[in-house]
Amino acid sequence: MASSATEDALAIINRDIDSDYGSDFSPEEDQIVSQLLSGQAVDIEDNPIVNDADQNDAQQTLRVPLVFGREQQSPFYQAARAAEEIAEQISKTVKSRRYYPDLSNHLREPTPENEATDATPVDPKKPDTRSPIERFRTQPRKPLSVTDLVSPAWCELQYWYTLTKHGKKRRTREMKEGSRVHKKLEDQVHTTVPVEVTSKEDGWGLRIWNVIQSLRTLRDTGLTRELEIWGTIDGLVVNGIIDELSYVCPDKDLEESLDKPTTDEPPPDQPTIAEFFKGLGNSSLDNIRNKRRYQSNKIYLCDVKTRSVRTLPSDMAFRPTKMQLMLYHRLFSALASNNVDFSILTDRYKLDPSKVFSDSFIAQVGSLNDTFYDASSEPPSSQESIQKWSQDSMTTLLEHNTLTLLWSLMISEFQISLPDGAASLGNILKAEYRSRDTGEVVGSKTFAMDDRELENYVEKEMQWWRGEREAQGVVVEEAFKCRSCDFADDCEWRLKKVEEAKEKVRMMKKRTATV
Repeated sequence: MASSATEDALAIINRDIDSDYGSDFSPEEDQIVSQLLSGQAVDIEDNPIVNDADQNDAQQTLRVPLVFGREQQSPFYQAARAAEEIAEQISKTVKSRRYYPDLSNHLREPTPENEATDATPVDPKKPDTRSPIERFRTQPRKPLSVTDLVSPAWCELQYWYTLTKHGKKRRTREMKEGSRVHKKLEDQVHTTVPVEVTSKEDGWGLRIWNVIQSLRTLRDTGLTRELEIWGTIDGLVVNGIIDELSYVCPDKDLEESLDKPTTDEPPPDQPTIAEFFKGLGNSSLDNIRNKRRYQSNKIYLCDVKTRSVRTLPSDMAFRPTKMQLMLYHRLFSALASNNVDFSILTDRYKLDPSKVFSDSFIAQVGSLNDTFYDASSEPPSSQESIQKWSQDSMTTLLEHNTLTLLWSLMISEFQISLPDGAASLGNILKAEYRSRDTGEVVGSKTFAMDDRELENYVEKEMQWWRGEREAQGVVVEEAFKCRSCDFADDCEWRLKKVEEAKEKVRMMKKRTATV
């Protein structure tokens, strides 16, 4: 509900606009003023401050493939949604699943629920001049997340107020409902198993091992979900979780338009058709097609959003999601190219990279290969696949029993999954929208990776995080966002815009009075 001050301002503007002199506002400006002054709450579906769960909490569960040894003829022909049906069908063949007891003696990293917040200045008598990075994302508080970097794309001031007044993002009903949909999707690919964690190093070993298993699942089935990534932006540690990765290009027409040469002339090193077929010898047409498919083997990223309405967001509201996917692409590319300095992460999280994992951790994770099929279950279809998935995890962990060694194993898995480094990562990104109630797909948006646009955005937002400029409100054309903001009544930017609108009315009245 609007405050009394806002109601008074609205009355003044309406009274002056309805004077005998007429209105100097265009219909669009009238609408913007009404949006600025209205206290009516609306459900803003695409606000990451309200709808996106934070992606920085420590994980205490192990994710293992739902089914070992499943093979497909080719991941390139796997339709995105058909993968869900396949996963559900195969899950019916699993006769038993092993769940380890959730032991209560877990050591957790600082999270929004148990870390110290900083909603008040160090000295209440003096204004706090520290930068947002210093106040909210410096040890012992958690590092930056992708969510931290994209939330200001909705409204910097709203995120600033969220941090300064609450110290963290509050978990909303929308977040809880969205998490339920994400969990259902994850369960189609992985089985989550609680694991006892007795040290920070064990906890991080679990997170790295989950990435290793996710990459192997991707290679074996053509699809994986909830893959955690880490990297650095402007020298600061950043982490995030990619909702979905697959070998399916979400928009072939868009990809082909990007690959199309700018001129009609072939590259100088391109062979003629005769030379091409001569080099193939007796290869069949099928071999030619298979070769072409192999050369187009790329991994594509997708982010899943939930909505209570069956419409897609406008381009204006889509910007946070667009930046989010491009940041995922940037961080994933760095890992695939082995351009992430692990020592920066261990220093930031205060980890001992040479500390040996605990025996209990190795025993729990290593014994998961005992069986996910009981004696009556049908075995996997391929002996090679059995060996691939059922390699001795205990031996692997004993050989990679520190964070440094396990990180190296993870990087090797990235290099196997992306043999050409960042070039193996598709430049077409997809945001998929699902019903918050049913989980059904509502629609999707695809776009191409734009490094320059991302660079400009990151640099602008890091200026704010570093304290080099003040937080800014939304542009006037996006004033509709104010209607759902909890801080609207006290927002300095909004009140300033209201005053500007009132001043415009007064100036208009003064000009017409002198005529």
